Amino acid sequence: MKEIAIGCDHAGYPLKEKLGTLLKEMNYTVKDFGCYSDQSVDYPDFGHQVAKAVEENTEKKGIVICGSGNGINMSVNKHLKVRGALCWNKEIAELARLHNNANILALPARYLSYEEAEQIVKTFLNTSFEGGRHQRRIDKI
Repeated sequence: MKEIAIGCDHAGYPLKEKLGTLLKEMNYTVKDFGCYSDQSVDYPDFGHQVAKAVEENTEKKGIVICGSGNGINMSVNKHLKVRGALCWNKEIAELARLHNNANILALPARYLSYEEAEQIVKTFLNTSFEGGRHQRRIDKI
């Protein structure tokens, strides 16, 4: 089974719970770093945990979720081996993998339906990095 790290703040909690079920159906082992309720919390606390898990195993992918997706994405991108991508549709998710080799997907929970989030997650996880000229650009980040 493939392993994926996931984390969220209170705004992302309901979506994280639904996506956890989807990921298990997709044969992923889900490492859930929280949060575990809709009570107010600080998104960096959970984003950093997901980012550390991905840094330790760069083959692993991660998903982070907060209200806008911005704050938690900024948090994960403080880590050297992380390339977090804020994705609001499946086309952006595909390009994040194809061109940027993103390893953490950030989702804006307040701006997506579950159906949209499901498409984004599936696209992100099923798209491979193209390499080539894109690797040269990633090396400059």
